Amino acid sequence: VQLQASGGGLVQAGGSLRLSCAASGRTVSSYHMGWFRQAPGKEREFVAAGNWSGGRTYYAVSVRGRFTISRDNAKNTVYLQINSLKPEDTAIYYCAAGDSWLKYTYWGQGTLVTVSS
Repeated sequence: VQLQASGGGLVQAGGSLRLSCAASGRTVSSYHMGWFRQAPGKEREFVAAGNWSGGRTYYAVSVRGRFTISRDNAKNTVYLQINSLKPEDTAIYYCAAGDSWLKYTYWGQGTLVTVSS
């Protein structure tokens, strides 16, 4: 599967963005789909994941209540709705697909989110 992330940009603190991860090759429902981010000078970290065959989603504690992962089967796309953005959310956001919650094999190229204070 090939993944294409988009939707990043520059936004003020408190604002919102919706990131998209368009998949081709296989349907997103075949995989566990995850979002990760990497802030400048920091390691990549888990943000959110979903597996809609089981109807389950998971979120990092730091984003719970502000971020929502969802999918559109018709568009074969996974979204990450980001609300109440904080400067510490500034990072490159990556989408990924894998066969389990812990192992992601396919990665998109990343989309940059910059939050100004």
